[in-house]
Amino acid sequence: MGKPYPFEPTAPAAPIVTPNREIHTAVPHPDDREVIETLRRGEPDSMSGQPLILWDRAEGVNIFDRHGNKWLDFTSGVLVTNAGHSRKEAVEAIQKTAAKLQHSYCFPNAERAALIDYMVEKCAPEYLDKVFLLTTGSEAMECAIKVARAYGHKVGGPEKDYVITFDGDFHGRTLGAQMAGGIPALKDWIVNHDPCMANVPVPDGFRGKDTSFEGFLNALKTQGVDPKRVAGVCLETYQGGTAKLLPNDYMTKLRAFCDENQALLIFDEVQAGFGRCGKMWGFEHYNVKADMIACGKGISSGMPLSAVIGHSDWMNLFPPGSMTSTHTGNPICCAAALANIKLVVETGLIDNAHALEATFKKRMRHFEEKYPNSVGKADATGLVAAVQMVPERGSLEPDHDTAWEIVKIAVENGLMVFGPVGMGGGTVKLCPPLCITEEQLEEGLDVLEAAFDQVIDV
Repeated sequence: MGKPYPFEPTAPAAPIVTPNREIHTAVPHPDDREVIETLRRGEPDSMSGQPLILWDRAEGVNIFDRHGNKWLDFTSGVLVTNAGHSRKEAVEAIQKTAAKLQHSYCFPNAERAALIDYMVEKCAPEYLDKVFLLTTGSEAMECAIKVARAYGHKVGGPEKDYVITFDGDFHGRTLGAQMAGGIPALKDWIVNHDPCMANVPVPDGFRGKDTSFEGFLNALKTQGVDPKRVAGVCLETYQGGTAKLLPNDYMTKLRAFCDENQALLIFDEVQAGFGRCGKMWGFEHYNVKADMIACGKGISSGMPLSAVIGHSDWMNLFPPGSMTSTHTGNPICCAAALANIKLVVETGLIDNAHALEATFKKRMRHFEEKYPNSVGKADATGLVAAVQMVPERGSLEPDHDTAWEIVKIAVENGLMVFGPVGMGGGTVKLCPPLCITEEQLEEGLDVLEAAFDQVIDV
């Protein structure tokens, strides 16, 4: 799916200097080789899939190394720093809390109470009333699966235990999350697969050509899944390797299916939540209700925190002490999250993501038209976009090598982009902080297009 980035410093033909980008030296800087080699010696190879820029500090929409170089950020730390890097409100909240309380397990603390109250009142849909704090998106998804099955057993007995997910969906790297996910290559290490987890085709209109809800029902029938045994249906609001929403009609019918069969509809909003899609929650584009929301990443703009949002009818199924986590509601993380969420909700960042979607969508259409033999599909929703590379026109196979080269050249020219993602590592993913301006967004897209032009024969 990926490959290590070699340490190959490349100097620009001339210094790059704009208000948003400054590249004065070869990148990666030769003096950073020792740090990179230390990491390569001590870490597993799985950590070597990103451009080898040694991040020193970050602020707003910019990332800096130790040598005076500055990048315009189109990563948000991989969809984490939604409010922007190192916002002073969050920094001050972290400093204040760290000086007085660093951990309390499940003992009450005021920071956790303030965050829970704000999320219930200002973030959660009005029909959901419980928030359970965890650490990672994987942990949140594992919890959501646990709750769905417990509720299934309550309303339908011990046989109501199927969890349905979609081909290509990524829900995390822990055992349950990877078994539930829809990427076969990530499951090779698993010996005993859960027999009551099933994948159905994703109706994205690109690799999943069938966008009818009959495809969902037929997939269940083919796999021998009785709808009455379904405890939960989980899906990424948009797949992590894309930025494409699914058909609204399909989602309406899926909601009806869950209602008819007393199954919980779970949206994995780890990437899509907290304003990324131009709404508080990406699934709100579908005009359906969620029974649970698994979220993380943008919740705190950098501190390890995630959450499951649901209703007391199922969130209260486990008695005291039986559903906790060591770092549940860590006060430092909670303080950071509250400061960041307030920035997202109260300073117009969601509106900004919505307003700039048109700019992103227009350029994605342009990429499809300009590079028809290399771009299979390009989509944008809010402030997330994805360009899926293919080896030739009409192919559905991913082209990792071309995507990898485009990312490398973009980074060398002052646009920070992370390593290719999605099926076969063939997608160039773009997700700037939500505080980006239209001028900055256009500049970044110009740099990206120049990288495309350098790699692809038009």
